[in-house]
Amino acid sequence: MSGLGLRLTIAAIGRFGAADPERQLYESYVARLRPAPELVELDARRLTGQARQAREGALLLAAVPEGAAAVALDGRGEMLSSEALAARLARFAGTGTSRLAFLIGGADGHHRAVLDRAAFCYSFGPATWPHLMVRAMLAEQLYRASTIADGHPYHRG
Repeated sequence: MSGLGLRLTIAAIGRFGAADPERQLYESYVARLRPAPELVELDARRLTGQARQAREGALLLAAVPEGAAAVALDGRGEMLSSEALAARLARFAGTGTSRLAFLIGGADGHHRAVLDRAAFCYSFGPATWPHLMVRAMLAEQLYRASTIADGHPYHRG
């Protein structure tokens, strides 16, 4: 369990390249979490349009571990401060949820089925972010939430 009391999965459309700087940043934060989140990279490149979005949605939903609550990262979701995210994650743990799966969709956004399945939708704001960068930003916020939960001085907000 992390300092959050949760096992974490990050399921994302697309794959890191070996030399991607976003990968290095992502790995530097997940290495600090115990246990490190499981990263599930998924691909539906051969499809286009609505068929691609539906396939990506199906792949993401299939990657959610049994019994896990799903959190969709979506630009129209809730924008939370780091403290509010830590509190939201603590509420999941406090209600008996032991696993969370964060779902990062493809360039066309999430299929409706993903949004319907999500316990909540989380946003990094109205700007559009590269999907590989979202992974790194999520990893940092999860680490920060963990340090908030542990009373560690990393977060000085």
